[in-house]
Amino acid sequence: MSPSAEAHPLPPDSHVHSEWSWDALAGSMERTCERAVEIGLPSVAFTEHADFTPLTLREDTPIPGAWQVLVSDLVLTAPEFDLDGYQESLERCRDRFKGLRILSGVELSEPHRHGQRVGELLTRGRFDRVLGSVHSLAINGGFADILDLYPDRPAAALVRDYLAEARRMIDGSGEFEVLAHIDYPIRYWPADAGPYDPAAFEDDHREVLRALAGSGRALEINTRVPLDPLVVRWWFQEGGRAVTFASDAHEPLALARGFAEATAMAESCGFRPGSHPDDFWTRR
Repeated sequence: MSPSAEAHPLPPDSHVHSEWSWDALAGSMERTCERAVEIGLPSVAFTEHADFTPLTLREDTPIPGAWQVLVSDLVLTAPEFDLDGYQESLERCRDRFKGLRILSGVELSEPHRHGQRVGELLTRGRFDRVLGSVHSLAINGGFADILDLYPDRPAAALVRDYLAEARRMIDGSGEFEVLAHIDYPIRYWPADAGPYDPAAFEDDHREVLRALAGSGRALEINTRVPLDPLVVRWWFQEGGRAVTFASDAHEPLALARGFAEATAMAESCGFRPGSHPDDFWTRR
């Protein structure tokens, strides 16, 4: 029998954003917890953004009204993470939703570029979950989000550049335990580039996965865009020991979206749930 949502309870959602992430305009920690209880999720980790890299925007980049104050001369600088407000909100939700395991967390953007600020935040925050993410690449003396780079770079080259930067992050920072959204560029893959085929980037993926496995960290299965099973199989083959599941939700209804399919896929690739609902899935 193939794995199904009935075979295992829903795993924790280990990558969720609320109003404490500057870009989660529809986020709400309280309503996300309500949603978690409604769908029977055992645990949720609020991994809010800590983005230290100023982003150079294109002139045609749409900027939501709420972000206008963050932009000067086409450079967007994310606000500092309000750790005190976030922690107070966590405690309120833990008091209200006692049957739900609510973990603290942070998503570090390019921590290898910002070692001192990352260290200070982690010392203050003492988070349960720490994710490492690449969202931007170098351009003209600054950095730009992957979305804004597609018009000026061949799509295949951009994916390879992204994976190379992910490798640099793994080698350059020991501060995170989970590599988030290894397929981030695919969210914006241009239609005129033809269908995306991860097999065309197998060597690049394997290099990243081999380094991640060697560091003892986990790979995130992000369901914002379903991660191709090939990547998870390569992870297993390269010695990866654990996976997490992540909706990357920026609003409550997106919580745990696609988890039934993602868990079935992970099990078919050789991973299984742990003995505790909060556990990462590990290899058989």
